[in-house]
Amino acid sequence: MSLFERYLTLWVASCIAAGIALGHALPGLFHAVGAAEIARVNLPVAVLIWLMVTPMLLRIDFASLRQVGRHWRGIGVTLFINWAVKPFSMAALGWLFVGTLFRPYLPADQIDSFIAGLIILAAAPCTAMVFVWSNLTRGEPHFTLSQVALNDTIMVVAFAPIVGLLLGLSSITVPWGTLVLSVVLYIVIPVVVAQVLRRSLLASGGPAALDRLLGRLGPVSLAALLATLVLLFGFQGGQILAQPAVIGLLAVPILIQVYFNSGLAYLMNRAAGERHCVAGPSALIGASNFFELAVAAAISLFGFHSGAALATVVGVLVEVPVMLSVVWIVNRSRGWYERGAAGKGAAGKGVAGQEAAPKHAPREA
Repeated sequence: MSLFERYLTLWVASCIAAGIALGHALPGLFHAVGAAEIARVNLPVAVLIWLMVTPMLLRIDFASLRQVGRHWRGIGVTLFINWAVKPFSMAALGWLFVGTLFRPYLPADQIDSFIAGLIILAAAPCTAMVFVWSNLTRGEPHFTLSQVALNDTIMVVAFAPIVGLLLGLSSITVPWGTLVLSVVLYIVIPVVVAQVLRRSLLASGGPAALDRLLGRLGPVSLAALLATLVLLFGFQGGQILAQPAVIGLLAVPILIQVYFNSGLAYLMNRAAGERHCVAGPSALIGASNFFELAVAAAISLFGFHSGAALATVVGVLVEVPVMLSVVWIVNRSRGWYERGAAGKGAAGKGVAGQEAAPKHAPREA
């Protein structure tokens, strides 16, 4: 495990604190950065997200989609959670908590915007951090890789319609042009660039050339992630300091969402007889969010200082510590899980008689 992965919570907390402090001390600088946009899409945020996501996408071989059938139970569970449960359950939780129970305690003019941010947050499954979570649970690497590749493929065509549908049900005007542009900028372009570059490198220098480039881009991706956190919390630092109670209230549906979806995926995999090394990453993929895309889309659609942007930033605030707690639960419950799965023939062998995953999964998984 890398130094970044080992002290992930510390790095994220440091960037959050630095962003809030800098946003409070240098508001003019952050306003200037926030004004650098085209069609309501902020260019500095777009560049940082490209730098952050593209190295992760370089690791993904979309040919791995051929392996989907090897872990069809886990794939089916995760797809069901990601696309049929999570966006809609978050919309329901947003309407229940933000739109009803917490309405008297929240700014009245931001209620719809808060709900929109929660929906956007839940509509995109996590891509980059999935490899970290899977590694921490000793997840099956081929399952993680094929699941991420499949999710990214679906996200290209499904993210905008799902968000548009749910925002429409929330009676929120959807600027479709901006939403589609966000999908193109933050999903389509990085996927295409990464796959073209990957194929070029493999054709010219083989896997060694790809590994060398990934080694050089690793620090760039990390720096872009940390800079994005500083920037986002710099934009929202004033609101976070001014209304901590709002942050706490917005965190409630996000926390419920994470534990509900991860628990449901974990139990469904156990009931289906899937191996623990598949069920662990399935639960984590089912619960985590592509917060980089969510924040960028919320900013593009509603602006830097909107309730939607704040809601997605709250998602960033709670994502890492909550997901680490899910990792702990998954690891600690392995014995219980395998006693139930053993009755269905999945404890020692995988689908179609495959051997169980090695004790220590490869780092990228």
